Amino acid sequence: MTLKLCSICAALALAFATGAQAQSTSKDTTKAAASPSAERKVKNAEEDRIEADYKAAKAKCEAMKDNQKDVCEKEAKAKEKLAKAELSAKNNPTPSNQRKVAEAKAEGEYDVAKEKCDDMKGNEKDACQKQAKAKRDQAKADIKKQYAQKEAKSSSAATGSTSK
Repeated sequence: MTLKLCSICAALALAFATGAQAQSTSKDTTKAAASPSAERKVKNAEEDRIEADYKAAKAKCEAMKDNQKDVCEKEAKAKEKLAKAELSAKNNPTPSNQRKVAEAKAEGEYDVAKEKCDDMKGNEKDACQKQAKAKRDQAKADIKKQYAQKEAKSSSAATGSTSK
């Protein structure tokens, strides 16, 4: 296990070193000039790092018991989903991918909060779950509103409209 983890770390360090070296080249180079296989290797290395982080976080949860273990596992899974969404947004920075990052964060927080509610009983548990759901719903509404405003701004900018 340690050998496997060390080899993954070494591969990631090598991938990041080449990525850093590629970024330090002249500013005139375009993304098209970079070799697709090098980009793919960096992306794969980042995906491997995310997976390794998830496995390490989940391994830490093994020592825990009961709901504490469940909460730990939900946190690990939420971090993994968020990291994957961020990687996707980094590689393809579209508004859709940026929105997915915000949604992954809201869903992750909801999953963890809902799992924490399992330690409670009765009305306290119900109230906790309702609060977690309300917080998630509010976050999703804020995300929807934010991206609707961005779309409206970009469409009015594209048409030359100056109405507010």
